Amino acid sequence: MPQSLSILSPTGHLGFTPIERGSFDLGVARGPDAIVADSGSCDIGPQPLGADEHCSPEEWQRHDLELMLLAARRLGVPMIVGSASDTGTNRGVDQYARIIRALARQHGLEPFRLATIHSEVDREEVARRMKDGMRVEGLDGRAELTAEVLGRTDRVVAVMGVAPIIEALDQGAEVIIAGRSSDSCIFAAPAIRAGFSEASSYYLGKVLECASFAAEPFMGKESIIGTVTADAVSVTAMHPGQRCTVASVSSHAMYERANPFFEHVAGGVLDMTHCRYEQVDDRTTRVTGFEFRHDAVYRIKLEGAGKVGERAVSIAGIRDPYTIKHIDAVIAWAQGKVEERWGEPGVRYQLYYHVYGRDGVMGPLEPLRATAHELCLVVEAVAPRWEDAEVICALGTRNLFYARLPEVKGTAGTAALMMDEVLRGKPGSDWTLNHVMPLDDPLEPITIAVEVVGP
Repeated sequence: MPQSLSILSPTGHLGFTPIERGSFDLGVARGPDAIVADSGSCDIGPQPLGADEHCSPEEWQRHDLELMLLAARRLGVPMIVGSASDTGTNRGVDQYARIIRALARQHGLEPFRLATIHSEVDREEVARRMKDGMRVEGLDGRAELTAEVLGRTDRVVAVMGVAPIIEALDQGAEVIIAGRSSDSCIFAAPAIRAGFSEASSYYLGKVLECASFAAEPFMGKESIIGTVTADAVSVTAMHPGQRCTVASVSSHAMYERANPFFEHVAGGVLDMTHCRYEQVDDRTTRVTGFEFRHDAVYRIKLEGAGKVGERAVSIAGIRDPYTIKHIDAVIAWAQGKVEERWGEPGVRYQLYYHVYGRDGVMGPLEPLRATAHELCLVVEAVAPRWEDAEVICALGTRNLFYARLPEVKGTAGTAALMMDEVLRGKPGSDWTLNHVMPLDDPLEPITIAVEVVGP
C-alpha cells in the first residue's frame, strides 16, 4: 500500500455545466493519482431515466470528457466517470464511450484500455427474482416492490458499488465509463484497491463527490483534491479564492443525508458520527475518526422510472392584490371548470398549479407562506395524449381570468398570460423504484467490457 493516494475531482456533475479550466489545470499540475467525476443525479428528476435521454448538452459533456481524458493520459493515471450521461443507462455509457473513442482519434492518443460498465437491469429479471421469493424492499417509506409497480416502470438501473470499478481496474482499464454508480463509490474504488481502509476510502468519496461544493465561498464547477492516508483524509481547494475549511468540509459530509452522520452504499454504511476535523493550512482540512460497517446482506439500490403521460405547460402572472389574496379560490374555480368537462383528476389526466411567489418551490412544505405582490402560476397538465393535455392545460389556465370572486365587479386585471399558447413539455415520468435488491455477488447485474482504444 502506498503512503498516500490523491484524487482530483473537477466537477460534481460532469456535463451539467462545463468544468472551470483554471482550477482544473492547477489540480492536474499537482500530479494526482486519478481523475474521477460523477456524471449523474436523481436531482434532475425521473424524466431523463424514464425516456432514456440525457439532460446535459452533449457539447458540454464532450468538453468535460476531453479535459479529463487528455490530462489523465498525459499523467498516465486512471480516469473514472460514473453515472454516465446523467442517468447511467446503457445508452449513456455507450454515448460516453463513443465520445472517448472520437477524442482519442482526434488527438492521436497512444493506445489505452477503455472499460465500459453497464448497470441497466432487465425488468423481467427483477420480476423473475420476485417470483422466486426475493423481496425488493422500498427506501424512504416506500412499500416493498410489487409486480404492478414494476409493470409501469420503463427503465431500471442498479446503483453499483465499488466492486465493478475495482474489477475493471484489475483488468487493466485506464479509462472507465460506468453506468449508474454511487457517487462516493467511484472515488472510493481506486483507494480501496490500493489497500486503504474502507472507512477512509468511502469518506474520501463522500467529500469529493460534489467537488468544490466542499469548499467556501461557494463556487460551482471548480476542482478540489482529496488525499487519503492510512487513517486520514485531507481535502484541498484548487481555486485560489476557495478554501476547504472545517465548516465547509463537515457541512458537505452532512449534505443530502436523511441522517447527517451516515452514508449508505452498496454493502455497508459509512459512520461519520465521531469524525474530527482539523484545519491544517489555509485551504486544506484533515479528517479522521470515520468508521465503516458491512451489512449482513449485500444489497444494491435500484432506481426506476416510468412514463405517466404527455405534458403541457402554460404560464400566467397575477398582480391584482385582491386576486392574490384569494388565489386559492381562483385556482379552485379553474380546477372546477376542468372537472366539469373531464371529471376528477386520475388516470385520465392530472392538473397541477405551481404558485411561484408563495410556495412554488417547496409546495406544502413551505413554512413561510407570505404572498408576494405578484405571483407566477405555472399550470401543468399531464394526460395520455398530448392533444388532451393541451386542451386541459388551456382550460385550466384561461379560467384563471373568469374566477367569480366576491366583490369583483370588473373584468380586467385578474391575470396576464406570458404568452397565449400552451407549451409542449417533455413527457411526464414518475419515480417508480427507489428500492434495494439483495445480491449473492456484487457483480451480478453488471457487465464489464474492456477494449484497446487507439491506433
